[in-house]
Amino acid sequence: MELSSVCHSDPETLGGIWVFNGTRVPVRSLFDHLAAGDSIDDFLEGFPSVQREQVQALLRAFAEQLPLAA
Repeated sequence: MELSSVCHSDPETLGGIWVFNGTRVPVRSLFDHLAAGDSIDDFLEGFPSVQREQVQALLRAFAEQLPLAA
């Protein structure tokens, strides 16, 4: 899966920070929430313009980029 199907970067939107498509919600916000121990549901409650499917697709896309062995 291509990240561009879930998020994008545009210099005209928040200075080029990666945001979820169709929103102004930075992708970094998801990772900050998860790192703080929040659930995906907590994140979605705070950012209702982001769809659960977008979060799931983003996490799958990142997981696909991880090497299988160190």
